Amino acid sequence: MNITIRREEKIDHRAVEELTREAFWNLHVPGCNEHLLAHKLRSCAAFIPALDFVAEKDGQVVGSIMYCRSTVKNDDQKIFDVITFGPLSVLPAFQKRGIGGMLIRHSLKAAAGLGHQAVLIYGDPAYYRRFGFQSAQAFGISTSEGKFIDPLMALEIVPGALDHVSGRFLEGEAYSVDPDELIKFDKTFPFKEKRVTESQKRFAEMAGQ
Repeated sequence: MNITIRREEKIDHRAVEELTREAFWNLHVPGCNEHLLAHKLRSCAAFIPALDFVAEKDGQVVGSIMYCRSTVKNDDQKIFDVITFGPLSVLPAFQKRGIGGMLIRHSLKAAAGLGHQAVLIYGDPAYYRRFGFQSAQAFGISTSEGKFIDPLMALEIVPGALDHVSGRFLEGEAYSVDPDELIKFDKTFPFKEKRVTESQKRFAEMAGQ
């Protein structure tokens, strides 16, 4: 496929939110909130515009990846700077064609060029291990609640960057979603039915829920 990876522009915003909704609908929970996250992140102080990319095919935006600055805080309240990405979205009709991988590799290369040293994410280990991610527990990094779970994964952009980093991963306030805000925002999109799916059960098991 002829795919172009480029920086997101203002004209792309709604298309990215729409494709994100399509990509995540009923995947992790009935409905989704990732399209609202995409909408909110751009106005967040931690957002990294230089790492905001879309995948385009024949003039259509079919994928997106967005990054924010995050932190790891240890028991001594020492703060370590990291970055995180998400949502990573690909339109369902274009999934399993390597577009997500293209966005990850392109953005990680750009992140390295900007001097970022490590990435922490929540994601499916079976997918993200192929890009070099490993369990954050290997570095002594837990969730903000102090739990070690398989979906929390880490990647050293600079080898050894996490050697002396441990503590709780703090994504940041931008990744918190107000249920009432989500209901209001979702009404600006066409109706979609919320359903319980097998993928939701697998997600809950991975997350230790």
